[in-house]
Amino acid sequence: MSEPTDQATPGEAHTPSNQFGELLEHNYDGIQEYDNPTPGWWHMIFLGCIAFGILYFFWAEFSPMSGSAVQRLRAAQQAEFKRLFADLGELTPDEQTLLTLVDNPKWKQIAEGIFVGNCASCHGTNGSGLVGPNLTDDFYKNIKVVTDIPHVIENGAANGAMPSWKTRLMGNEVVLVASLVANMRGQNLAGRGPEGDEIPPWPEMGGASEPEAGDSPDSPTPSADGETNSPG
Repeated sequence: MSEPTDQATPGEAHTPSNQFGELLEHNYDGIQEYDNPTPGWWHMIFLGCIAFGILYFFWAEFSPMSGSAVQRLRAAQQAEFKRLFADLGELTPDEQTLLTLVDNPKWKQIAEGIFVGNCASCHGTNGSGLVGPNLTDDFYKNIKVVTDIPHVIENGAANGAMPSWKTRLMGNEVVLVASLVANMRGQNLAGRGPEGDEIPPWPEMGGASEPEAGDSPDSPTPSADGETNSPG
């Protein structure tokens, strides 16, 4: 004895055994479909989403109150950096600071975060170079002394190939990244080949004393016999 079936023939009236509605008359490869249109509330939600999307676009793009996710993130980052930098004050990009700042693990970790977020796309996460030069060897195109590093970061180089970051990074961020880059030198990691000129090593920190206020490196110095010698 065959089992009962709920399949309805085209044009069959709606019955309890045909609970899904009336079958449409068209047939594709033996497959038929019920005449169950999408409910009106679904159409209303769909059209409401379209209307909301249009209104949100104009609000997000043109309203001065909207802001952007990037701007909000940047504001949060700056607030956090101000809190972190409260102990440092305003950093000066001198030799001593650039060569010793990231000796502190806390500042090195922050510097690495800034570097990865802003510089890694060109220089690689470890500084070995991608489209930008390798920062771990002794060859540089725009740097002769260590204090040139923050200048290049702030103002860019190579006609914009290295962009200017002075409007996107705070002063302390520039110094932190410059200190990290200065301390990448000498690792000689495999990556982009040498570019530019080989420059003298960075000064050794710790042995030399800082010049007193008012002293000038070009000031004449007395010799052992009492005569005055000029640097020239």
